Amino acid sequence: MVNREFVTSANEFRTYAIARELGIAHGISVRSRSVIGNAIGGLQQIFGGNISVFTQLCEDAREEAFAKMLAHAAQLGANGIVGFRFDSNELGEGLSEVLAYGTAVVIEARR
Repeated sequence: MVNREFVTSANEFRTYAIARELGIAHGISVRSRSVIGNAIGGLQQIFGGNISVFTQLCEDAREEAFAKMLAHAAQLGANGIVGFRFDSNELGEGLSEVLAYGTAVVIEARR
């Protein structure tokens, strides 16, 4: 598994050199809201502010997509990821996807 500290949105690491690029690593999570979650979220909307049920759904989807990306990068033989990004889309009412992606790389300490 790729260590989280070796994932960056930058195109390089300051203290490590990129020895090889292995291609795109990605992870996807598709989530839906439950009937109960919709009801609680609807109640929270009435009062305004942060809708914690939906916030948690988004956080869980991002974490799952990120973990899948790390696993995919490890399958490619990487020990780091550069150019990391998240993307998300609504696939339908109450159905969302989150994609985590970046370039899988092999990094080494700079000499």
